[in-house]
Amino acid sequence: MPVAYDPFSAEFRADPYPQYRALRDQAPVFFAPEANVWCVSRYDDVQSVLRSDDVFSSRAMFMMLMNNGQEGMPRLSWRVLRFMMLLMVRTRLNPFTFASARNLIAEDGERHKGMREIVNRGFTPRRIASWEKRAQEIVDACLSGFERRARFDLIEELAIPLPVTVIAEMLGIEPERRADFKRWSDAIISNATGAGRATPYSAEFGAALTGLIGYVKRVASERRRAPADDVISAIVARQDGEAGLSDREVVQFVVLLLVAGNETTTNLIGNAVKALLRHPDQLARVAADPALVPRAVEETLRWDAPIQLVFRLAKQATDVAGQRIPEGAIVAALIGSANRDERRFPDPDRFDLDRDAQGHIAFGFGRHFCLGASLARLEARVALEALVPRLAHVRLDAEPELVDSFLVRGPRRLEVSPRSV
Repeated sequence: MPVAYDPFSAEFRADPYPQYRALRDQAPVFFAPEANVWCVSRYDDVQSVLRSDDVFSSRAMFMMLMNNGQEGMPRLSWRVLRFMMLLMVRTRLNPFTFASARNLIAEDGERHKGMREIVNRGFTPRRIASWEKRAQEIVDACLSGFERRARFDLIEELAIPLPVTVIAEMLGIEPERRADFKRWSDAIISNATGAGRATPYSAEFGAALTGLIGYVKRVASERRRAPADDVISAIVARQDGEAGLSDREVVQFVVLLLVAGNETTTNLIGNAVKALLRHPDQLARVAADPALVPRAVEETLRWDAPIQLVFRLAKQATDVAGQRIPEGAIVAALIGSANRDERRFPDPDRFDLDRDAQGHIAFGFGRHFCLGASLARLEARVALEALVPRLAHVRLDAEPELVDSFLVRGPRRLEVSPRSV
């Protein structure tokens, strides 16, 4: 039976892994006509695409997530013009310059290197390790009433507040605005990767984006005047030459860190809890030996990655697995499929804490390896160390509904209640 696949379709989203296997077996480099995207599904090929930034440009990330697959400015319409006017009035930034502004996830070569160096100082191993105690405090506060509750939503009450609070404090902004940050983040994810793609540049999305940009712009201006010991101060500090960031680039930089800094970890924690509850034998092993928690984190990243794919733009015609990909084509590197490739991970559909999950590419590969990988691992480990002893005494109340997104994968809610005695 011929394989069919559309990376943007919700048809296979509940369980994409059987379809990924069909792609790997029958069409490892598959052209999805509805999406106009080439899908690469095998581990070695995905890794090669991510490694070869001389052939595959990260510019595709901006094109696919923020501009409907197009380069340059979006096609003008009344809806687009209304959105641009709203952005200009509420943020005092020129919306026509955003497409040309540097963006960390969409840059290549020296431009990417210069931007990455600006923020690396806030994500050194020593600085990340210093957040462990604070993460433990946040987790303890979130779980303080766990045992007394008849029902507890682990997403709303733990997996969201932990990473949102940490990234907000790292950036130097008020964690008390956690609800605003999550609302803004959800709107961006929906517009870029979910149901909002059907009605781009909506008034609801405009309100969310301008709210976030306006807030970040104000905080960045304050840090220019009075620097503090936080990541925003490091970003806005005067840089020499090409590395110096404009106001709009600072805003885009901080918005990316704020959204990515909570979305990935929230879904990682949710996916890990769901995996352990569905595999009680593995949960029992972790409960008996907490030293296995880091293995549970890595196996979750491999088995059910919180980011399922990334995009690249072919700078030139090239061959992948014997298939010719034309110049200018968009390539979807299917991370979720690569991590289930039986050519790299034996019996890949089994969630197994004995597995050596090293080499998974849940955080990407190459120059664009996730800046916050160490922080996400730390937060997930701290959360699971506190949760695992409690999980043996609870059950899932219902099949979790997933986040509506082709890009990120994780439960929207994860409600648990005590097991009946």
